Amino acid sequence: MIKTIDDPLLFKTKALQWAASRDVFCYFDSNNFTDPYSKFDCLIAVGSKDQLVAQSGTAFGELEKFRNRNPGWLTGFFGYDLKNETEQLSSNNNDHLNFPDLYFFVPEQLILINGTTVEFVAADPSRLITAIESQADRPAKKQIPVTTRSRFSKGEYLAAVTKIKEHISRGDIYVTNFCQEFYTENAEIDPLEVFTKLCKISPAPFSSLLKWNDNYVVCASPERFLAKRGDKLISQPIKGTAKRGKNETEDEAIKLELRNQTKEQQENVMIVDLVRNDLTRSAKPGTVKTEELFGIYSFNQVHQMISTVVCELDANVSPVSAIKNAFPMGSMTGAPKISAMQLMEQFERTKRGVYSGAIGYFSPDGDFDFNVVIRTLLYNQKNKYLSFHAGSAITFHADAEKEYEECLLKVKAIMEVLGQS
Repeated sequence: MIKTIDDPLLFKTKALQWAASRDVFCYFDSNNFTDPYSKFDCLIAVGSKDQLVAQSGTAFGELEKFRNRNPGWLTGFFGYDLKNETEQLSSNNNDHLNFPDLYFFVPEQLILINGTTVEFVAADPSRLITAIESQADRPAKKQIPVTTRSRFSKGEYLAAVTKIKEHISRGDIYVTNFCQEFYTENAEIDPLEVFTKLCKISPAPFSSLLKWNDNYVVCASPERFLAKRGDKLISQPIKGTAKRGKNETEDEAIKLELRNQTKEQQENVMIVDLVRNDLTRSAKPGTVKTEELFGIYSFNQVHQMISTVVCELDANVSPVSAIKNAFPMGSMTGAPKISAMQLMEQFERTKRGVYSGAIGYFSPDGDFDFNVVIRTLLYNQKNKYLSFHAGSAITFHADAEKEYEECLLKVKAIMEVLGQS
């Protein structure tokens, strides 16, 4: 059923409020960013006809079978530690969230919003519309400040970067993404309120809110991991970050500096090469190409350097296999990919879990779209554990102090939403 609405923002607000009352839902919002590869402004998947919960080892194979049984809409996530299935790796760091490595569900009801047009996929669309439109205004709640701390003191972080650079000097790796966890125990938050405020403070083209039972992924990601459109695969790695300026003149100067900074270009091109290599495993021979290199894109909190790599999908490679062949996203690992992942397991102090993974959907036409889970808060409401990570690229020329400041810049919006300065 298709319906025209007068106020898309109001409808999205009511629809999200209605969805949040259910045990399982997933909400995707482009926040009005224009993207030639997006299919909708907003997608809301609610309720579970069937679901798949899997751990690393057989997860991709289980998803392939699950997808074959359910060829319609699927939404869910891939956790970073599926790297242990794609490569001969392990994860022995502590995990306080206890999320699975993979989770997907078949929605009972689905809502697609494009401009003022809304499509409802449900057994009783009229009843669904009534339920949404009858939602009463939700009074804004003031978040009680949540104090977080990092698994690293600043001194420990700087010392770790120095040691990582020694590995780079020896030639063990060229570049890596070194991540630290910020966390709170006994945290009490309203995930819907936090997500709503995060979208206001830091709107992003791949924002999402996923809930299953007492587990939440609150995501304001600016980065696409991998999308399939027909026989085309698209990956858009981010490497290169700069703060926003205080005024337009300063802002433009910062963008120009980011665009021309040798270190940022080196980081970006190394990851582009890695992504090109990953896509080769799924591509028709000779079709992998860089569609855009060193594009500068601006968001409320930061400027980012984004490149776009594409290819034609080999007809013998399934959508799930294409994702497996490129997972995890190169921008979150480093190069060489396996060596960088092995090394970061030694330096990082907790499992990344869903962070550095991907959240998104499969559609009935065989396409898919998955982001990179960054700028994301993870919350286990049952045990009241709250977590978010930040990482930065460490190269031979990296300045440890600046990398530390970049991590803080990347979590600034989340800190603000949680009531921290």
